Amino acid sequence: MATLSTKLGQRFSVQDWHVNSNLISADAERQRSASHQVRQEARALRNETNNQAKWDEHNNRTRLTERINSVNRWKETLDKCLVDIDEEITALTKVKEMAERALQAKNLCLDVAIECLTLRESRRAIDVVRDPVEEELRREVKVIEKAKRELQQRVSDAFEQLCLLQEAHQQLSFDHCCKVEALQVDRSCLSLSVNSPNVSFKVNPTRVPSRSTTLNAWEMNSLCNKKHAEAEVNASTLLREATLLAIAQTNHELEAQREAINFALRKRINELERALDELKWQEKNTLEEIAEMEEDIRRLEKDLQRKMQDLKVAHTRLETRTYRPNMELCRDKVQFGLTVEVHQLQQSIRALQQKLAESQSTLNALYRQLHRIQTDIGYKTNSLVLDNECVESRRKLVVPAEKWMPDFEVFNRSVNRTLSLLQSGQLELG
Repeated sequence: MATLSTKLGQRFSVQDWHVNSNLISADAERQRSASHQVRQEARALRNETNNQAKWDEHNNRTRLTERINSVNRWKETLDKCLVDIDEEITALTKVKEMAERALQAKNLCLDVAIECLTLRESRRAIDVVRDPVEEELRREVKVIEKAKRELQQRVSDAFEQLCLLQEAHQQLSFDHCCKVEALQVDRSCLSLSVNSPNVSFKVNPTRVPSRSTTLNAWEMNSLCNKKHAEAEVNASTLLREATLLAIAQTNHELEAQREAINFALRKRINELERALDELKWQEKNTLEEIAEMEEDIRRLEKDLQRKMQDLKVAHTRLETRTYRPNMELCRDKVQFGLTVEVHQLQQSIRALQQKLAESQSTLNALYRQLHRIQTDIGYKTNSLVLDNECVESRRKLVVPAEKWMPDFEVFNRSVNRTLSLLQSGQLELG
């Protein structure tokens, strides 16, 4: 016959059983409700993040497209500026060459005028007068020299303007190349997608590069380059017009006053000789001062080296005395004296170094001044040689008058006559 188990267990009431069942049901409902809430929030978040990502990507693609269009517009503007500046460089180069040819052409005019003046020095007796023809010839020489100076200035201005145009062209080319490279980068970025093979995570991609500029600065840079190029082109255009006008004016201003070239040459030679004497005296004194300054510098360096050795000794003494044992390591008079000596030597070394630097600077200034003097001596010696050559060259232009006179009588005078030595001497340039 079966018997009841003698094991006693906890017994719950029917009410506890119902409460437990209801609790489990309520927990299940609550958990399902929480899960449903999480699922709804997850779906909403997915929709929101997807929409946000799509809109952000769309907006950035739009921004990239607009940026590409903006950079491309500036590139086209720079292309036009480059074409304009290339055309202006070509035009200004041609005008500069025209001015150089006009300047070269004035040499022949000047030679003819000087030759005419030299020929008229062959006149004798009462005919040696300052008549209107001679005055016109002298005025012609001055006009030609003035025209040469003006044309030379125009050529120099054209050369400088060409340099400025080349500089502006270089700036534009650099900016243009940067914009081409930026367009390539942005177009590459625009072509990227999630399926692109070269898409990957980068280290700190949101950093701001140290070379970054603001949009306004970028705009102003391109605008300044454009305005600078346009300003140089306008200046070049005005210079071309002024140069062409100068060429036209100088071609119509060949009749002007002349001066006594020979007197000016001799006066200039005397001035150059006096200037050379003065410069040679200055050169001699400067060389003496340089020699004395070099000697003083050598003495300063020697004293500075000696002070450095003394400082080494003082340092060594101070360092060696730090190894005294126990109570012997006291701050005695020797310690104070060595410290004062070190400070004094350091002060002396600084003073000597400062004076040495000052002396060296003064010596360099003396050498620069000597170079200027010697250069000026070379310039003036060269000018003196050239002026003497001019005098000799003008003497060579003196020829017998009958060689240039026609074979007929003028004012009832025979032209086939021989110049006496005295008369020939009168024809020499004064």
